[in-house]
Amino acid sequence: MGKEELLLFKSSLAKNKPESIVNRDSTCPFCETESLTNILDREGSIIWLENKYPTLVDTYQTIIIETDQCESELSKYEESHLRKLLRFALRKWLDMQKSGDYASVILYKNHGPLSGGTIRHPHMQIVGLKKFDYKNKIKMKHFSGDIIDQVGKMSLTISDFPLVGFTELNIKMDEHYGINDIDQMAKYMQHCTHFLLNHIGCTSYNLFFYQLDEHIYIKIMPRFVTSPVFVGYAIPQLSDYKEEIVKNMKKLYFAERTYRGR
Repeated sequence: MGKEELLLFKSSLAKNKPESIVNRDSTCPFCETESLTNILDREGSIIWLENKYPTLVDTYQTIIIETDQCESELSKYEESHLRKLLRFALRKWLDMQKSGDYASVILYKNHGPLSGGTIRHPHMQIVGLKKFDYKNKIKMKHFSGDIIDQVGKMSLTISDFPLVGFTELNIKMDEHYGINDIDQMAKYMQHCTHFLLNHIGCTSYNLFFYQLDEHIYIKIMPRFVTSPVFVGYAIPQLSDYKEEIVKNMKKLYFAERTYRGR
């Protein structure tokens, strides 16, 4: 593995980051909006700003504060707010990609103590990678699998070939999306995160966004303690509960649909 396949992490800078996920008594920096600096844009309670702790070398790190409700969570948002947030986040992400300043741009979200995040307040991150193209690490098979629901060209699936392991849910949307597509994506995201937090004993999840093959994909990944088989050997595992998850999600959220299999 060459150095071009790695991101250099600034450990000394990371030591100073606030951690409101672990220490719930600590002051939340995203609640103190009057103290925020380097704000790039805002739309109501949604604020896009530069990351105060840019721990990754050769990147441009930014944060989207999703709401002024610190204890809220994506599955609990009003649909109108989530649609507004997604339109805002996708626009900023795609604009950064079109700028030509980066090899690639990633958009992702952490939630919960096992998600890799440090701040409890709901937020997303947009990071411009100056030398690293994430597409080189991703294969289309990571988004293939049983269809849970489908509306027009948009689909919700469960991975047959998970990127990390066990249960990974995927939303697929045409990159030339419209307002109705955003509405449906918001519904899928809320159903998925609600299911993970309330029906499979999960406290943490990640959302990852990808622009691949003329589509936008969102991978919704529950987070548990990472399997040592994956940590040591990079071997993902597939849950034998996959078919039951498909059945349960259809029953809980899409009972009115008629399905035709894959």
